[in-house]
Amino acid sequence: MTTVRLPLFPLNSVLFPGLVLPLNIFEERYRAMMRTLLKTPEDEPRRFAVVAIRDGHEVATTAPGMPDPTAVPERGPTAGFGPDPVRAFHGVGCIADAATIRERADGSFEVLATGTTRVRLLSVDTSGPYLTAELEELPEEPGDEAGALAEGVLRSFRQYQKRLAGARERSLSTGAELPDEPSVVSYLVAAAMMLDVPTKQRLLQAPDISSRLRDELKLLRAETAIIRHLPSLPASELTRSPTSLN
Repeated sequence: MTTVRLPLFPLNSVLFPGLVLPLNIFEERYRAMMRTLLKTPEDEPRRFAVVAIRDGHEVATTAPGMPDPTAVPERGPTAGFGPDPVRAFHGVGCIADAATIRERADGSFEVLATGTTRVRLLSVDTSGPYLTAELEELPEEPGDEAGALAEGVLRSFRQYQKRLAGARERSLSTGAELPDEPSVVSYLVAAAMMLDVPTKQRLLQAPDISSRLRDELKLLRAETAIIRHLPSLPASELTRSPTSLN
């Protein structure tokens, strides 16, 4: 079993391998994390792990801009996650590699990272200025019929996009080419579909690529059928997605 210890960044969204993650960092615990990552030699990856929050708050309730400034301040690495952070997070996450970390004049950071490898959360260390975690890297098994399933998912995904474009009364910008490598297809579709966090989490932790693709095929068919019967809706109603406050 290959394990690794990395800084832990909880989010109200799911990161998939191959997907880009922009972050706006202003909380002190995550600023400290970025300052540590900036000390990594330039020829080494600046890695941290992203996990989706099961029960808790991405930003401490008394952070700047949050609605209740009179609440008792929550400070430290576990703010917003309760006394046992492991229970607040989903058990499978994704390693992120920060290609760009830019510090602003006010001490906040602008970060652009990319998901790389799925990991299972084994334990969380709360003793430092930010959370760190012991993680087990998860293999990417193809399963059976991954190639044929990927073709079916791509066909259904194109149909889904067409229906969605019709409901929005405008065309979607989908790019000229979609990938055909099964694992890439499985993660691209999982990230692109309008799904809630528990469903996206289920797709992330699928036991193999074929299982993920099968699940996506069912979801695409169901979602396309729903959109088919919707009246034309404003784009804002169909494109709401979680944005990170950090």
